[in-house]
Amino acid sequence: MAKKGKKYLAAAEKIEPNKKHTLEEGIAKVKEVAFAKFDETVELTMWLGVDPRKADQLVRGTIVLPHGLGGKAKVVVVIAQGDKIKEAEEAGADFVGGDELVDRIKGGWLDFDAVIATPDMMRSVGMLGKILGPRGLMPNPKTGTVTMDVKTAIQETKAGKVEYRVDKTGVIHSPVGKVSFENANLMENTRVLINAVMKAKPTTAKGRYLKKINLAATMSPGVLLDELAYV
Repeated sequence: MAKKGKKYLAAAEKIEPNKKHTLEEGIAKVKEVAFAKFDETVELTMWLGVDPRKADQLVRGTIVLPHGLGGKAKVVVVIAQGDKIKEAEEAGADFVGGDELVDRIKGGWLDFDAVIATPDMMRSVGMLGKILGPRGLMPNPKTGTVTMDVKTAIQETKAGKVEYRVDKTGVIHSPVGKVSFENANLMENTRVLINAVMKAKPTTAKGRYLKKINLAATMSPGVLLDELAYV
C-alpha cells in the first residue's frame, strides 16, 4: 500500500473515525479537508447489497446532474449518417461523421470524452468495442448514447450527464461536482444521484440495499454519510 503523505494524514486527523454525517455536514467536511492545489473532483461512493454476477442485479443508469460536473466542457463525438449529421452539428457535437470517424478511432484517435451513435451505425461502431469498451466510451442504448434523438443526447452529455454503474464488488463510484462548487449545488447534485441509485434497486436484491455512503475529494480522505437517511 502506498504511503500517505503529510497533507493527507493531516486532513485525516480532522475526520472523526466512523462518524456518519448528514449530507450538509459531509460536504462541508469534504471542503474543509481538501488540500490539493487544483480544483478537486468530489466523488460519491455507494456500497450496495447486490450480487453483480447476476444479470438481474446490475445497477446501471444515467442521470443529468442539475449543476453539471464543472471543469472543461466534454468533447462529444457523434457517429451518424444522413440528416442526423446536420442535427448533431447544430446541437453542438464537436466531431460528427460516419465510417470515416470509426476508421479514425481504429487508428488510435481518442481525443474525446463521449461517443453517441445512431442505431443504423452500430454495425460499424460495434467494431470499436475493444477500444471504447475498456474506456467506458462504448455507446449503449441503456445509457442513451445509442439513439436517433442525437440532439437530446448531445445536450444532456454537455450539461453534465453521468453514468453510474455497480462494479464487480457491488460498489458505485461517480463524480458529483467540484470542491469549488457552492455547497447547495453539491448537495443537490449528490442528492439527485443518490435518489437515482435508490430508485434503481433491483427487485431481486435481498436484504439491505444501501450499506454505506462515502464522499471524498480527489486527493483527500473520505467522509461517511448516514445511509439510513436514504433508506
